Amino acid sequence: MSFADHFSAVARGYAGFRPNYPFALFEWLARQAPARDLAWDCATGSGQAAVDLARCFRRVVATDASGAQIGAALPQARIEYCVATAEDSGLGAASVDLIVVAQALHWFDLARFNAEAQRVLKRSGVIAEWCYGLTTVDGAAVDELVQHYYSVVVGPYWPAERSHIESGYRELPFPFAPIAAPAFTMEVDWTLAQLAGYLRTWSATARFAAAQGRDPVEALEVGLAGCWGPPGERRRVSWPLSLRVGRAA
Repeated sequence: MSFADHFSAVARGYAGFRPNYPFALFEWLARQAPARDLAWDCATGSGQAAVDLARCFRRVVATDASGAQIGAALPQARIEYCVATAEDSGLGAASVDLIVVAQALHWFDLARFNAEAQRVLKRSGVIAEWCYGLTTVDGAAVDELVQHYYSVVVGPYWPAERSHIESGYRELPFPFAPIAAPAFTMEVDWTLAQLAGYLRTWSATARFAAAQGRDPVEALEVGLAGCWGPPGERRRVSWPLSLRVGRAA
C-alpha cells in the first residue's frame, strides 16, 4: 500500500481550520503511559495533536508522510517534526511511552504499522487511535445542509478508506491489550467562514474540485448564509471521537 496523499494540496487550510482535540484526552492518555519522556504523534498532519501532547510529555516526535503538512505545522520547543511514514518512523526500539494516531489510521498499511508500533513502544507503552465522523452543527436547517453536502454533493468523491471512519475503526485489527477509555467529544464555536474553511480541508472536497474544476463549498456557503444568522454569529460544531486505546504486549 503506497502513501495516498489527499492533503498536501490543502495543508495550509488544514493547519488553519482543522479543530483541536479536547485537552482532557491528552491528560488522560498521559496518565496511562508508563512515563512521560517521549510521545510519537504518527501522521501528525499540521500538528493538532502534537501541540497538546507537548504539554504532557517532555519530548514529542511528530511524523507525517506529507512534507507540505509538516511545513505548515506549528513550531513548538518540545516537538520534533519529521517527514516519515507510519510504517517506518525512524524511532528507536522500545523508546516510546505513547503513540497517538488521530484521524489517520485508515490510510496505513496496518500490518506494517502495527509491527512498527510494537517495535518502538516501551514495555507497557500505550497506543491510542481515534477518528471523528460527520460534523454536527447546531440548528436543524444548518445541519441538514451540511449533511446533504457530505452525503450527496461530495459523497461520491470520498476515498474508499472513508468507510473505516464511518465504522469508528471497529473492524480494523488492534493487536494490543485493550484499555477502557472514557468518551470524548470535540466541540468548537465557529462562524460560517470557519466552518467553510474546515469543509475545504475534506479530501472529498479537494477531489470534487479537481474533477469538476470548481469549489463546491461556495454554493453551500450561499445556502447556509440564508439560515445561519447575522454575519459573525457563532454556532456550536461537534464531533464525538471514536477512540481505542491499548497497551504493548
